[in-house]
Amino acid sequence: MEKGSVLLGSIHRVAESMTTLKIQRVGPLIHGKSARSMLVVLWLMGFVPLAMAQGNVLLKFADPLTDNMVVQQNKPFTVWGTATPNSSVIITPDWTSPVTVVADTKGTFAGIVPVPTVHEGDYTVHTLRLAAGAQQVQLTNILIGELWICSGQSNMQFAMKEVPNAKVEIASATNAHIRLFNTKLNFSDEPIQTVSGNWVECSPSTVRDFSAVGYYFGATLQKKLNVPVGILFTGIGASAAQAYVPKEVLKNNPLLDSVYLEPYLRSGKASEKIDGSFTFEKVTRPYLLYNALIHPFARLSISGFCWYQGESNRTERATYTQLMYALIQSWRSQFSQGSLPFYYVQVAPFYYDIEDPVRADYAFFREAQNRIDQLANTRMVVTMDVGEAKNLHPTNKKPIGIRLANTALNRTYGFLTVPYQGPQFDYVEFNREKTIVHFTSESVPDGLTTTDGRAPNWFQVAGSDQVFYPAQATINGSTIEARSEKVKKPVAVRYAFTNYPVTNLENAAHIPAVPFRSDNWKEPVWKTLK
Repeated sequence: MEKGSVLLGSIHRVAESMTTLKIQRVGPLIHGKSARSMLVVLWLMGFVPLAMAQGNVLLKFADPLTDNMVVQQNKPFTVWGTATPNSSVIITPDWTSPVTVVADTKGTFAGIVPVPTVHEGDYTVHTLRLAAGAQQVQLTNILIGELWICSGQSNMQFAMKEVPNAKVEIASATNAHIRLFNTKLNFSDEPIQTVSGNWVECSPSTVRDFSAVGYYFGATLQKKLNVPVGILFTGIGASAAQAYVPKEVLKNNPLLDSVYLEPYLRSGKASEKIDGSFTFEKVTRPYLLYNALIHPFARLSISGFCWYQGESNRTERATYTQLMYALIQSWRSQFSQGSLPFYYVQVAPFYYDIEDPVRADYAFFREAQNRIDQLANTRMVVTMDVGEAKNLHPTNKKPIGIRLANTALNRTYGFLTVPYQGPQFDYVEFNREKTIVHFTSESVPDGLTTTDGRAPNWFQVAGSDQVFYPAQATINGSTIEARSEKVKKPVAVRYAFTNYPVTNLENAAHIPAVPFRSDNWKEPVWKTLK
């Protein structure tokens, strides 16, 4: 069949979807006219754009590239989009020389342009123009600075309108040097390039429904770095980590394949038609969110990732750690910018409707999270002091965003005097009935303190019977001394190693201590697991 006949057939299919009146008006014109003439007719009736009526594909930037965006400084910037197949596309940034590329046979193009380093206080507004034949399109109000991606589930999605003192916080959020991108939810069975969302200037109206953790992270960075900052949120509440991992990555890992991928592929759900609607079950399916919410951004140059997720995987242990290794490494591979920083948040205390002060299944999950930072260029932020034992979504997100930012300032941007580590367990001494806990020197350079001036809480000790009892703890400089009258000869110590301890121990920089245990005893079987 000739191309014109194929196109004419397509026109007939479009015409059939019109109202009866429009079919009557267009029908006589279709017969005996060329394909291009038919497209002109359809354009006149408002069914196709003028460029298509002229036989062209509309020149268009890729979805992540919009007005108001932040372009990552000091990295090559990929400009991609769609154009008429085999056409020449001229990419003209106002900060460097034009670049000419040729669209492929499918009408997609990509070109790489250099981006300079910006100096502190440089908020120059830029433009980026595309030209192909008679078509031109331009992005305006672009800034060059730092670009970060924030992802995860509901505690990352948690909006500014829900934080404490939200009215005041939102009113003070006007900052044209911060740009926000809020990704609309979607799912896909295959990796796609399309995504819904737009870059906007940070203002009370735009920040209201934006990620609170993301905003506070970006605002802290922007203030300290004094350059533009873009924060891109792409995630959804209740989502599981396997949903953000590419299918092939899961398939090629025997453990992850058996735990996450194969059970899904063998189920009837894998054959369902996938659309963009939300269900609590769908956001736990493997790879669908990666395809729709991460893959479309993979050509962006960025500074790094922030991640807050885990509640939906809380019954897992070593498999979750391995899953997160795969997620981080696959994202780094897809973005092709080396070992990009990956800073993540440990889940907050929560009781999951079981009021049992010694239950520790959630603590064992936090331990699995803690082990993620054994992977290079990752670091965990602790939330034990700002959690709410009976609220899965604690509202005080500001300290979390600031801690993530301070981690990035120290580790990514070289502000070595910005503290970011809380007290980290080093080793323990047992002296008869006394337990002496030592922390790494770099995590307690100026000693220990508590948020409320009281004795440190949530320490436990155990003897050889492996039964833990609450211990009275006191601060002695940079160490903790703990003891319990019920344990005459302790052999193990734990700190904040239960499900919902809201803690008070911190270092002099007011960063909370990381939960820990000195033992390697097997996790017990819990009677009820919700």
